[in-house]
Amino acid sequence: MRNPIEKYTALVIQPHVKVAEDRSDISENLDRLIRMIDFGVGYFWEVPVRLVVLPEYGLQGVTTPGKGEHGLDDFMKKAILADGPEVEALANKAKEYGLYLCAGGIIEQLPEFPDRWFNTVLILGPDGKIVLRYHKYHINPSLGLGTSPHDMWDAYTEAFGTDLKTLFPVVQTEIGNLGAMTCHDGATPEVSRALGFNGVEVLCHPTAMQEVEGVSEPWDFWMFTRRTRAHDNMCYLLGSNWGSVDYDYYPKAFCPGHSLMIDYTGMVMRYAPYPEEQVLSATIDIEALREHRTHINHNLWVDVRTEAFRNLYAQPIF
Repeated sequence: MRNPIEKYTALVIQPHVKVAEDRSDISENLDRLIRMIDFGVGYFWEVPVRLVVLPEYGLQGVTTPGKGEHGLDDFMKKAILADGPEVEALANKAKEYGLYLCAGGIIEQLPEFPDRWFNTVLILGPDGKIVLRYHKYHINPSLGLGTSPHDMWDAYTEAFGTDLKTLFPVVQTEIGNLGAMTCHDGATPEVSRALGFNGVEVLCHPTAMQEVEGVSEPWDFWMFTRRTRAHDNMCYLLGSNWGSVDYDYYPKAFCPGHSLMIDYTGMVMRYAPYPEEQVLSATIDIEALREHRTHINHNLWVDVRTEAFRNLYAQPIF
């Protein structure tokens, strides 16, 4: 008989981000993220913090088309390696507090493809080791930032394989089954559904969600789609966005906060609907989630009917 998982606190970090020009600029963002983790773990002490989610590009920032846009060579100057000092610093913080740390949306250079960069999520364990690595699959076509596995499917799958559990990994841990998707991955249902089929219970969702993409009312696309992803897959969803940004070619509220924490019924637990720094916290109850999934009424997994839909994705062009 398994031991029940005790309730714990999860944190979503909504930081101020500086757009880095090269790796030397990353330290300012890294130091700020670490201090915000320190604050959150210390402040929300009564139910221990076991999971922290950082935003997409929280270490390096990112540029977009137009004046001030960085090219491939510029991005490679600030690309980091998974065994580099930046990830080591975050790993040490995970070890210090004995928690899981989702270092989401880093500009990573892969040894397998050293001439390009991927948008990578790393989940670091309490021992400081990488327990999950995910490469963002859906790159916003209007921005074209980084390389998606889809962009170089044959070469990517030759290196990493085609198994759904490899492309959209979920790791079983003592705090539940953790998975990740990044920003535009959440705009459509496929990535979260793949993670759901792989057993995800807590979906870490780093983003650099821009106002133009539908953050604030009246077009709160960010909110209603992410509530849907959590609801349909009966999992927690922890979405982290920038609070504000320092870059000459961006408004301060370019990615205007609105970080959120949603439960497995699609209900909002915590929300920071403003463009400013914040640390959100919520209690994660995995045993309640698992018990909820045993109910037949409004159980989205009981309602799965696959036979009629198999041909939907049979062809890559439709």
